[in-house]
Amino acid sequence: MLPQSPPETLNFQGEPRHVGVEIEFAGLPPQATSELVRELFGGDIELISPHRQKVVNTRWGSFVIELDTQYAHPDSKVLEEVPRKDTEWERQRHRMRLDFHSKTRELIGDVVTGLVPTEIVCPPVPWDELGELDALFAALHAHGAKGTDASLLYGFGLHLNPEVSSLEVPHLLDQLRAYLLLAEWLRQEIDVDITREVLPHANPFPKDYALKVLDPDYAPNLDRLIADYIEYNPTRNRELDLYPLFAYLRPDYPHELFSDRLVKARPTFHYRLPNAQLSQPDWGATVEWNRWVEVERLAADQEQLHQRARRYVRYHTLSPLTRLFYRVREWIRESRVSP
Repeated sequence: MLPQSPPETLNFQGEPRHVGVEIEFAGLPPQATSELVRELFGGDIELISPHRQKVVNTRWGSFVIELDTQYAHPDSKVLEEVPRKDTEWERQRHRMRLDFHSKTRELIGDVVTGLVPTEIVCPPVPWDELGELDALFAALHAHGAKGTDASLLYGFGLHLNPEVSSLEVPHLLDQLRAYLLLAEWLRQEIDVDITREVLPHANPFPKDYALKVLDPDYAPNLDRLIADYIEYNPTRNRELDLYPLFAYLRPDYPHELFSDRLVKARPTFHYRLPNAQLSQPDWGATVEWNRWVEVERLAADQEQLHQRARRYVRYHTLSPLTRLFYRVREWIRESRVSP
């Protein structure tokens, strides 16, 4: 499958747009996964800690492969501590604390291997080379990696981080509006796994927020856009997480989530909705990218975007009884045209 071209192929710096890809799965530990990545894309394996490796010097950059739990890895804050006093005894005590911390985290990782997913964080890939990255997903399937549908316990996902083509607020607002209008369609197309529906990691946006953003009179500046987003979405667990993008645009914004170490500032959308469908042989990042491109196409079609936004607001501000009437009428219409 070939990746579809987005309406804007260049980023805000005039360079070809890239897409970050993250995939979670079970059945293959980090070391074996790192070796698989090296076989596919070359490079060298670097051991960061027992349950976190990098494959560096590939054609696209560095892949990070790790157990997807912070407790399996040494805490950087602990590792950066210095002895409280400049004495030999205090330096030895400090070294013992670091060794104990690292060994404890390694043991935790040993225990939870197989219970928590392995995650691959791919380097940013040019959008038109995503088809070549898909070799990774076929290889994971062939080597026994398990995706979302392999167990009711597997709430695994694939995340895309499409680089934005503009940092201007009207452009970002159009992208957000298009996403809100297509969110239900995306969920149907993806057939979001029941486990991921129950877990909070990719929750839909509140209806009140969608109505606010889709209102034709909504024209915020950047700080107002961020403030409204925080008010209605005080969590990273949204199907389209904007905190990384906002943290890039306003790193000094006075809110605790902007200093959360799990929020990595970058000029991208963080699209968290897709399942990890490793059981499907033709599935990969390209499938989900092509779905995402439909969002960007709607955002670029100003007339269609504004018409659909007005219809959405008009329908969802009707009384419940009137909305029920419209749904029944639509059901009758569809029943008449069905064979």
